[in-house]
Amino acid sequence: MKTQIKPVALSVATNTIMAKRSLVSSALLVGSVALTGCQSMSTNPSSVTNVAASQNAAKTSLESALKKQRRSSFSYHSNIEISNEQQFTNVDQMQLVAAETAARYCEETHDQAYADLIAQAQAQNLELSAPQYKVQRSALKNKYLACRDAYQAWQAKRADDYYDSYDDYYDDYDSDENEAIVEVSEPLAIEAEGQEGATILETSTIKGNPLNEKQNGSTSQAVSPYYQQLFDNYEDKSTPLDIKKAQLLDAYLLKPLSINAQGVYQPLAGRFTMLMSAQYHARNNRTTISQPIYVDFKTGNIYLWADNFALLTSEFADDKLGTQWQNKWLRLALDDGSLPKGFGKSVIKAHFEALDRTYEAAPESQFDYIAPTTLATLSPKLPTPQLNTMQQTPQVIRRVQSAESYEQFYKDYVSIFYERMTNQYPELIKEAKAYEPSAPRPDATKLTSKVLVQQALSLMKNVTDRQADSIVNDVFEGAARSDNEAMNNKVANQQPMIQTLYGLSPRGQIQWQHQRSQYADSQKVNKGLTIDVLQQYMPVSSAIAFPNLPADKQIPNASNSIDIRKYGRELMQYYEEGNGTAIGKMLYSTLPMAKTMYSGIVKPAQYQQTNLEAVEEEVAE
Repeated sequence: MKTQIKPVALSVATNTIMAKRSLVSSALLVGSVALTGCQSMSTNPSSVTNVAASQNAAKTSLESALKKQRRSSFSYHSNIEISNEQQFTNVDQMQLVAAETAARYCEETHDQAYADLIAQAQAQNLELSAPQYKVQRSALKNKYLACRDAYQAWQAKRADDYYDSYDDYYDDYDSDENEAIVEVSEPLAIEAEGQEGATILETSTIKGNPLNEKQNGSTSQAVSPYYQQLFDNYEDKSTPLDIKKAQLLDAYLLKPLSINAQGVYQPLAGRFTMLMSAQYHARNNRTTISQPIYVDFKTGNIYLWADNFALLTSEFADDKLGTQWQNKWLRLALDDGSLPKGFGKSVIKAHFEALDRTYEAAPESQFDYIAPTTLATLSPKLPTPQLNTMQQTPQVIRRVQSAESYEQFYKDYVSIFYERMTNQYPELIKEAKAYEPSAPRPDATKLTSKVLVQQALSLMKNVTDRQADSIVNDVFEGAARSDNEAMNNKVANQQPMIQTLYGLSPRGQIQWQHQRSQYADSQKVNKGLTIDVLQQYMPVSSAIAFPNLPADKQIPNASNSIDIRKYGRELMQYYEEGNGTAIGKMLYSTLPMAKTMYSGIVKPAQYQQTNLEAVEEEVAE
């Protein structure tokens, strides 16, 4: 008798499995391909020893260079190149498919072949119904029917595997307390996507349904190897329309676009600058936008060039702004006095400690030396300007990580950082008293630096808690998951290796760092964008940090900057008096927290006036 599953039990099992998959995939941001031409490892013991020694030396040399770099002053230049050439270069035309989805493959392929046959008949001034096309028409029909039957059988086989996974799941927990009950109140409907509107109902009254054959212990109809491979790997295939879209994107956006950043890092002076810029250079369009950033570690201030934000702020938030921000910096104090003394230094120390500990825990097998000439074998090819720079370095160290290892690296970093900071400042993680709507909101809940830090630490705690939960889920689900399902999940979750390259000078100083990231299309694996980031390090020069700014604005100070906190308090007061733009009033009314960021105590009634009538009333005023 076929085992059936209660809808509630099925939902719980599904949610448990999907929660883990979501956790594993949510943190993955980037991936990159490994270099070709990797050295093969011999089984000779001495060769194994030499490889291990080389890997240890590579890790040690890179660790020393990274620690030395953080204490040194340097200027840097970062270049970002985005490409999607892999989507349309060296494409095997025989591997292209007509439809976007496997469900439409048979019909789209048949229609395209039928249209080609019509065009052939028209070229010969004949009707398609002519006797000489009878064999071809029959062949098209038979091919379509065979394809349709193969797709339906493939779908049925997937359904069988689906039920097998849950049967095995509950069989492993076959006890008095965890026994699956055979109850299904309604027929289970599974849509067969091969034909529009077609539906297969799994009931005992329908005969000839491949799904019902499982009740007699047999399997679904066999699928030919050709169609099995086609449908299994369909999501990784491209259509002619995909190729055309990729070519247009490359020609009209990616090739004319370049993104750069440059600046200086001077730890002893407590100074860090960055000039971010994006350029779009086409035949009749030359556009450049840049954003200067200045960080003063000694005073704990971050400065942003205000001109870039002035127009939007004046249009949507502050109708009285005028030209007050012209040729000015916006100053944001990281510490407004609410944080413990020496907190900034503690953050820097905790950051470096977390980096060092996670690096030390990395396996030596992730590191090795490669020849600079090997860089030319990367596929897709590196941008020519980046490659020329990288090949000038005599020594290159490569670090290759799996996607899982790369994700774990950042989780470990967050855990170590959180542990050190909370041990040193336990008062920052004490839970605040629950807010009672009947009482006025206290001043302590203003958006201060301390509140922001507490929120950041709370987010870090969530990361560490999810990491612990994922370990428990791995143990629990590992016992329940069948070998077949585990293998399928492994294949489905395969991610490209993440590779970082470092170019070192003969004296062991890092001259450049390169990372390749591949963002796969959600439907086409390994068919997305390739992003190459090259960061070069050079001695600090005497050139000014921000060439586009006036000489007296190069270094922010009290006279050429606007305190964003003070400005925020004034803007909130402006809205308290009923002024401001229509959009600003809407946001101010719908976001009660905004009223307490700078304006102090707010009456409880004002917090509850967040419905649509209140918004319309504020805008009308």
